[in-house]
Amino acid sequence: MIISTRLEQTLRQLAGSGSTLNCYVYDTAPMRARITHLNSIMPAGVEVYYAMKANPHQAFLQAAFEAGAKGIEIASLGEAEKAVAAGFDASRLIYTGPGKSPEELHWGASRGIRTIHIESLTEAWRLNAICESLGKRQDILLRINADFDIHDAQTTFSGGSKKFGIDEEKLADALPQILALKHLNFRGLHVYAASGVLNVNDLLKNCELVFGMAQQIEKEHPDVCCDIIDFGGGFGIDYLESGHDFNPQAYADGLSALIERFGFAGRTFFLELGRYLAADSGWFCSEILDIKESRGKKQVICAGGINHFRRPAALAINHPMAIVPMNREKLFPAQEDVRKEQVYFGGPLCTGADKLANDIYIDRADVGDIAVFGLAGAYGLSMSNLEFLSHERPREIVLD
Repeated sequence: MIISTRLEQTLRQLAGSGSTLNCYVYDTAPMRARITHLNSIMPAGVEVYYAMKANPHQAFLQAAFEAGAKGIEIASLGEAEKAVAAGFDASRLIYTGPGKSPEELHWGASRGIRTIHIESLTEAWRLNAICESLGKRQDILLRINADFDIHDAQTTFSGGSKKFGIDEEKLADALPQILALKHLNFRGLHVYAASGVLNVNDLLKNCELVFGMAQQIEKEHPDVCCDIIDFGGGFGIDYLESGHDFNPQAYADGLSALIERFGFAGRTFFLELGRYLAADSGWFCSEILDIKESRGKKQVICAGGINHFRRPAALAINHPMAIVPMNREKLFPAQEDVRKEQVYFGGPLCTGADKLANDIYIDRADVGDIAVFGLAGAYGLSMSNLEFLSHERPREIVLD
């Protein structure tokens, strides 16, 4: 991973403050560029939503707003309130996720949220009763746990027993019940097969299968039109720097061909993208506090661990990383260092699970240097174990 001059200068300035450096640094320019690019290449009807679970920091919401994202995909009332505070009207929010509380459903229906995505019959009946009490009808999408999955994906959300959506084989029984609820306005389907997909053809196959599902529903229910289809997200990031980046142009071209083939022009298609938009807009930067050899392997211990950057351990992958040298004097002559070695990185936590990188090659590192973990703009601080051992929360620094 190559460190930009701007980022290196920022880290050197921060390191010169005298306190131990442990922070996230954000630059939302890449995110803005990706939203702009997607809006320019996607076929008519495709709307890009920022899935703010990837990073709820105000700077990322502001970037989504200013770059022209259609809206925000939320999964909690807290996210809804942050999105509105960032300037998004409730009509530009889509609400997904299982286990929505009555209070959250009430907020969405009373504020005129664009769509609420129903995950079960219980949720449908609960929302219908709330809408009846408000004297309103709410546009909904029905989330389906499709009977297929994408095997090479980083995370799958369909196939097998899942907490997401209604099983595809139960649709014939469930859909008529939902259509009968007078305060819900069925607009279409939400089918999200997988996350972190790098193979464009896999995601296009998902689109094809979903289109077929919509076509079958309309055949069985002539008065129903699936005029909104939510594919979720799924655009992958090449964390391993293998050179196999996701190709959004190929996806746009393939989706356009499918829309024409199925005669679905004029419909609306949601893309909820989080990781793909936010990942390369952030870095986790942590000072190396100790280096020691243990039974043939070097252990590099940083100021922050999985309490501040949990994703590498949670998904058992190494993020791209680099070392910014600080050229600190050694505390004693035999102080250990790293020179052209495969090493392990961890943090200061009292658990063996505290791993930031496993068996990763490092050309050179010394105590006092800054370890920089790239592609940390998505699922960084917000998915970490912040309260574990009560360490100070890392700073979040936004580059102008």
